[in-house]
Amino acid sequence: QVQLVESGGGLVQPGDSLRLSCAGSGDTFSNYAMGWFRQAPGKEREFVAAISELGGSTYYGDAENGRFTISRINVKNAVYLQMRRLNVEDTAVYYCAAALRPSYRGEDYAYWGQGTQVTVSS
Repeated sequence: QVQLVESGGGLVQPGDSLRLSCAGSGDTFSNYAMGWFRQAPGKEREFVAAISELGGSTYYGDAENGRFTISRINVKNAVYLQMRRLNVEDTAVYYCAAALRPSYRGEDYAYWGQGTQVTVSS
């Protein structure tokens, strides 16, 4: 098993940048592909980005439009989501999750963090 804890969320203004972090513990972190998902109030969970176990491959959802970058540092048991040019539509709870292979489907991820709130507002 792996335990995940997100951090770095907060209130920002449109156009700002924010970096989310996800710290893993428990099982060997590099055994898992990692993903970021988000869920806005009244909306379904949305795939944001994923990264392969060793970081060699990255995948992005439709919403990020070149604004987000996922990365990981396995020796730190950490995965990051750098977000740029944020807009109000990016407001959501952001979750990191671990899976045996990269996937855009939430059901493929066995372990989830508790989420961190990102609010974009002027």
